[in-house]
Amino acid sequence: MKKVAIFDIDGTIFRSSLLIELVEAMIAEGLFPANLRKVYARDYKNWLDRKDIYDKYISGVVQAYNKNIKGVSRDKFLKVAKKVIAFHHNRVYRFTRDLVRDLKKKNYYLLAISHSPREIVESFGKKIGFNKVYGRIYSTDRRGKFTGEMLFLDLISDKAKILARAMEKENLTLRGSVGVGDTESDIRFLKMVDRPICFNPNKKLYDYARRAGWEIVVERKDVIYKFNN
Repeated sequence: MKKVAIFDIDGTIFRSSLLIELVEAMIAEGLFPANLRKVYARDYKNWLDRKDIYDKYISGVVQAYNKNIKGVSRDKFLKVAKKVIAFHHNRVYRFTRDLVRDLKKKNYYLLAISHSPREIVESFGKKIGFNKVYGRIYSTDRRGKFTGEMLFLDLISDKAKILARAMEKENLTLRGSVGVGDTESDIRFLKMVDRPICFNPNKKLYDYARRAGWEIVVERKDVIYKFNN
């Protein structure tokens, strides 16, 4: 049985959000309306000015995407996604990039999860070297256009369920397992692994990690800080 390592992607490996970059590219390519940024502009500014949390900003981006993907051709979407990956695939954190490479050499089964659309997550994951990636699945109609409906949302929204599913399907073991996350939504799968790593954690995850004695790692500029409890 192979050992497993599970990673969140956005803000943990990728130094941004795949969905944010995708939405911006969809606007630039004319597939989304130019005024769409108004949906999340205030939340973005409040986050930049440290007046509010990042979650509100990313929630606005998700809302903008979900309301505008309906009717968009999947083929055109894939062309945009390909451009986004080509431009951004090297914009990763050194700590998690090197950890992935090290675990791959040790023959770990590498699993990545993101709440960005599956197509762009899969492209990014292949570039990094993951065995399996999970992202949000949006249905298409007979014409190859997105319907706006999300499939299997109950599974994709729960990373612990995804880990359990992957273990069963791929014959994996949690002995020696590694998990990397950055927000409190990752706690459930981090509790399952032998080595939970909280990378650039938000306040809620940081507080939990301190109480639980988990490994905390922060990468800032060209320095990696490791906190031992």
